[in-house]
Amino acid sequence: MKSTTARRITLSVVAVTCLTALTACGSSGGSSGSSKGSGKDDGAAGRGAAKVSPVAALRSADTSTAEADSARVSTTTSIGTLMSMKGSGTLDWADGLTGRLTLTYTGGTVAETMRRVGTTTMEARYLPDAYYAHMSDAYARQVGGKHWIRYRYEDLGALAGGSGAYMQEQLKNATPNQSVKLLLVSGDVRKVGEATVRGEHTTHYAGTVNVADFAGKNANLPKRQMDDLKKQLSEAGVTTETIDIWVNDQDLLVKKVEKAEMATGTMTTTAYFSDYGVKTAVQAPPAGDTSDFKDLIASQGAAAGGSGISS
Repeated sequence: MKSTTARRITLSVVAVTCLTALTACGSSGGSSGSSKGSGKDDGAAGRGAAKVSPVAALRSADTSTAEADSARVSTTTSIGTLMSMKGSGTLDWADGLTGRLTLTYTGGTVAETMRRVGTTTMEARYLPDAYYAHMSDAYARQVGGKHWIRYRYEDLGALAGGSGAYMQEQLKNATPNQSVKLLLVSGDVRKVGEATVRGEHTTHYAGTVNVADFAGKNANLPKRQMDDLKKQLSEAGVTTETIDIWVNDQDLLVKKVEKAEMATGTMTTTAYFSDYGVKTAVQAPPAGDTSDFKDLIASQGAAAGGSGISS
C-alpha cells in the first residue's frame, strides 16, 4: 500500500511541476523573483534607448514577442521549501502551444520525492491536447514497464482543483509576452535603465501587479484581456506580483524575473529567451511506451483497496 501511495503522489507531483515549469516560461499563473536596482544587471549598460514611454515600448514588445512564434528558453523556479527546479528547451506558440523542456529538480521536498523513484531529471513534451513526462527505469518497472506518462488537459481538473478548460487556457497563455501584458496592467510600469543581458543590449522595465485593483487602474489592454489576466491570477492564488523584464532592440523579451505572493507562499522565477523563430518539432512519444495518467490513477486506486487514499 505504501508503494501504491508513493506512486500516486509521484503522479501528482509530476503533473503539477510540469505545469509549473511551463507557466514559469511565460504564463501569468504564478511565478518568480524580482530584481531591482540600477539596471546594470548582467553586464554594463549598452547603447542609449529610444525615448518612448514605457507603455508604448511594452506594447511594441507585446506584439513583437507574440508574433515571433517560438523561442529557446531557460528557467529557474523555486517555491519556498517545496521545490527548486531548472528547465531548458524550446516552445512554439504559433498555433497552440507545443514544446520540449528538460526539467531538473534541484532541491526541496519534491526533489527528494523524485530521487526516491529513480531520477531528478526528466523530459516534458507539450502538445495542444496533452503533455508527456518521461520517467525513470525504476518508476517504469513499477507501472508496467512504460516510461512516458500522458497528462491530458481534460483529465487534470480534479487534480488541480479547476476545470480542464482552465488548464488548457493556462497553457495557451504560457507565452513570454504574458509578462509584458501583466506589466501593462500593473498601473505603475516604469523604465529602470539599460543593461547588457547575455551579450544583448536591453532596456529594463519593472512594475508591481496588485490583483485586487489592477483592472480598474488603467486601459493599457482591452477589458477582455484584463479580465482574463485577473481570473488567471486569482485562480492561482496570486495576490501581488512584481515583474522585471529586459527587452532588446528588436522589441523582444530577453529576460524576465518575477516574484508572486500566493495563498500557498512565495514563488520566484527567472527566465531567459533567445533564438526567436527557432524550429520546434515535437511529437508524442511511442504509444507502446506511454501510460495514461487517468488510467494509472484508476488502477492504483483499485490497488489501494478502497482505503481512502487519494491522489
